[in-house]
Amino acid sequence: MPKLSKIVLLVASVVLVLTVFLGVNSSGVSAATSGEDGAYRQINVYSEVLRHIQTDYVVEPNIGAVTNGALRGLLESLDADSSYLTPEEYKLYKSDKGGKAQVGINVSKRYGYATVVSVVPGSPADKANLNDGDIIEAIGSQDTRELSLAMIQLLLAGQPGSELTLSVVRPRKANPEKVSMTRLVPIVPPVSETMYENSTILYLKPVILDHEHVQQIEAKLKAMPKAGNKKVLLDLRDVAAGDMAEATRMANFLLNTGTIAVLEGQKVQKQTFLADANKAINVTAPVVVLTNRGTAGPAELVAAALLDNKRAELVGEKTFGDGAQQKTFDLPDGGALILSVAKYESPLGKKLQDEGVTPGTLVASSVEAAAAADDDASPADSQPATVKPGVSVDEQLSKALEILKAKAA
Repeated sequence: MPKLSKIVLLVASVVLVLTVFLGVNSSGVSAATSGEDGAYRQINVYSEVLRHIQTDYVVEPNIGAVTNGALRGLLESLDADSSYLTPEEYKLYKSDKGGKAQVGINVSKRYGYATVVSVVPGSPADKANLNDGDIIEAIGSQDTRELSLAMIQLLLAGQPGSELTLSVVRPRKANPEKVSMTRLVPIVPPVSETMYENSTILYLKPVILDHEHVQQIEAKLKAMPKAGNKKVLLDLRDVAAGDMAEATRMANFLLNTGTIAVLEGQKVQKQTFLADANKAINVTAPVVVLTNRGTAGPAELVAAALLDNKRAELVGEKTFGDGAQQKTFDLPDGGALILSVAKYESPLGKKLQDEGVTPGTLVASSVEAAAAADDDASPADSQPATVKPGVSVDEQLSKALEILKAKAA
């Protein structure tokens, strides 16, 4: 089918969603709506286009199949987390109990495709060299353009020991690469802890911001005076999973006053999360936070709270941009809409979903720097313009340590 025809069908099918939202029958909308919101004014136009497609298109179109694709496109045009589920997909979605084996990747949708947000260290995806920003073109034989985020996440999970095959497009690579991995029951490592500068700098690296790992961070911050630590380096790179409430609690450990975050939506009453001095642990130690493109959701909330309250300096890359609250709406045909109904904002009013968090000190990741160097190298070069084989230089970490060293304890 020509691309233009698909676009016309997409536009025409929007009327079906509008009738769900507006609670009206598209064929019964009159010119009386012309003075109201643009959505009302356009329903007659959509209905007329749909009528022409049904009666005048070169062949009789499969309106059901077209509508499903149109609804997916409509929802995804709002944000990556909003999805349309067909009755069959919604049935699978509701029957999923979680707890299945994974390959260790957090995903979202960008440019219409599934995109790797972050990779869990030591996971099958990590061992397969998947990285932030890799595009998942297909899961098995299913094109991710045709799948909602909810279904993509469902397909990535499976029985322990089962094989998952992905078609992956890597940055600066033209052709997709087939990557096969074996699903494993995830084992999330504890918060890693390292001492720098004669144990004066406490480096903390969580993999997820859930209750257990935030508890671990709380314990380590409380033990700082006994260990002689005077400064904190919090590494939130590739931290994309967790809970917003736990992230708010974690930010409070380093803040005794001020706004941590704001949650607000069209029909969601504004909630302002304030720091509680009684829950603060260390509000004086110098803090630097590391972020990258894999920093998303709860980790972005923490980074934004510490940055906007001038409690920490941020080093690294701009974060992914994810921070919305979803609600599921059942549809009359058995399908469902998953809609973002509220978004988290930083203390200074920036929506995490829309803007992400930008560090004051920008430093490219080692992967990006190496790729850029390889791109710049001439074909005649006998060696790629990268670091020596087996040697990994973490420029972001080095810069963060440099900044912390210069700060008075």
